[in-house]
Amino acid sequence: MTGKPSLTQWGTAALLCVATLTIMVGSAIAPALPRIAGHVGMAENASWLITLPSLGVVVFGPMGGRMIDRMGGRRAVMLGLLLYGFLGVIGAIITSVPLLLLDRFLLGGATALVMAGGTVLISEFFEGGERLRMIARQGMAIELGGVVFLSAAGLMAEISWRLPFSLYLLAWLFCILVAVSIPDPAPAVEDDAVAQDDGVNWVGDIYFAAALSLILFFAGFITLPGLLADMGASEAMTGYYLAFVSLVAVCAAALMPRIQLLAGTRTVFLVAFMCYAVAHTIYLSSPSLPALIFAGFMMGGAFGFSIPLANHEVVERSPRAVRGRNLAYLSSAVFLGQFLSSFLELFSPEKAVTFGSAAGLAVIGATIYAILAQRAAPIRLPELPG
Repeated sequence: MTGKPSLTQWGTAALLCVATLTIMVGSAIAPALPRIAGHVGMAENASWLITLPSLGVVVFGPMGGRMIDRMGGRRAVMLGLLLYGFLGVIGAIITSVPLLLLDRFLLGGATALVMAGGTVLISEFFEGGERLRMIARQGMAIELGGVVFLSAAGLMAEISWRLPFSLYLLAWLFCILVAVSIPDPAPAVEDDAVAQDDGVNWVGDIYFAAALSLILFFAGFITLPGLLADMGASEAMTGYYLAFVSLVAVCAAALMPRIQLLAGTRTVFLVAFMCYAVAHTIYLSSPSLPALIFAGFMMGGAFGFSIPLANHEVVERSPRAVRGRNLAYLSSAVFLGQFLSSFLELFSPEKAVTFGSAAGLAVIGATIYAILAQRAAPIRLPELPG
């Protein structure tokens, strides 16, 4: 097995900073969305400004994956960050609705490069237990980015509806950080013995788990504000609750490597979908405050267990030559799940139907992984350092 090139603490920090941009692609303008929609004249379909980047990731993900495999992770990330900053910030000066929608769609393509390229770089500089721990930290950074940038965007939106667009310029700062702190990894001989085994390399079950996890997670985030409002919660209290769920996800991502080592990959996915089922069932049943808090733990825990592990599993199962492509497909699966979550609400305006459908899908996911966990031994990873 060949050794991995070393990465400084600044390089590690750069990779975590890049990860924070994942959720920010849509959420940066969320607090100012009503005012933005009013200025550009699309009040009735304002949600497209948030969801179109997700669709862009789905459409451009496969193309971005091929670019990453040809260019390498570092160059792909830097290109993605340059495009991310430019396409993000010019939304503040575009007044044409078609151009603004196109801009948000193309922003999703830049996000696909940033997401998949960042994970490819993690796979280049870390291995085994260190890699799993780093990907768990990446998951924590993604959720923390959502909390921090949503809060900052809310404060900026009170000053001007254009100001939250400036958050996208952080991508240029992170691009400089990547350029000066992360070396271009030298080409390496594939060091994964299992990479030649087509059965092990199959990652379709991971794509399924990632997409379903995002459907269930965002089905909750879309529907919870209405549920909490019906229970008498203010907008501020709703924001605190959603932030609480995100912070639980951060903690769950930190715990995930240890749980994976004890129980195995498929069992962790099984637990994640069981947590989703419990959370949506509680939301369905007109919960009390203690039940809401418990459901928040379940929802955040499910996300924190599943998405970082999906990233790691795709890395572990993918030969180096197609790793970027497979990770870009994973990005497409993740954002496809986020995009499809809105359709649960379209089936019926009743919140009970949305929560009930999500609970049913979670049970299906748990059942599938219960079967997979019994049919094959879990994939064990090297012991975590420290």
